[in-house]
Amino acid sequence: MRPMVSTVSDASGGAVTGNPLPLDYFVSPFNVTLSGQVTGTVDYTVQYTFDDVQAATYTPASGNWIPHPNLTTKTTTLDSNLAYPATAVRIILNSGSGSVRFTVIQAG
Repeated sequence: MRPMVSTVSDASGGAVTGNPLPLDYFVSPFNVTLSGQVTGTVDYTVQYTFDDVQAATYTPASGNWIPHPNLTTKTTTLDSNLAYPATAVRIILNSGSGSVRFTVIQAG
């Protein structure tokens, strides 16, 4: 699988939410690498969900998003993983003047 990338930025310092990046939760073993690469001064959070983000009735704003325990309110370039199935991940730029390049690689 090719890496999925979502870049969020906002020069005004406001919050910006990236698009959900769907994962294949049928892959076994389920291994996903998550990386946030920071440019500038930012605070960001990575979230995951078990919702069906590809359903026609799905709305990201009302979805059940869970903050990743190792990638919450971070300010530097970091990586972590998901070792258990989830349906999608996304990144939120909480504040700051800069950008975060969010890269997701799923084995399989």
